Amino acid sequence: MIELSEPTIIDQIVERLARNYPTVPPATVSTVVRGIHARFDGRPLRDYVPLFVERNAKHELGQLSA
Repeated sequence: MIELSEPTIIDQIVERLARNYPTVPPATVSTVVRGIHARFDGRPLRDYVPLFVERNAKHELGQLSA
């Protein structure tokens, strides 16, 4: 089984969301995702961080694309 690092997963989230929100500039998608990811710095439980980041980013990007 191949385990991906958290930064790799975050990069994949940026790419996926940039495709899903074509009206939002890719740089903005990256800024949103990485900003949300930074909120979880220092938190001990890392397993679900990418899931939380993606959910929160979808919410924010949905507001930006509306």
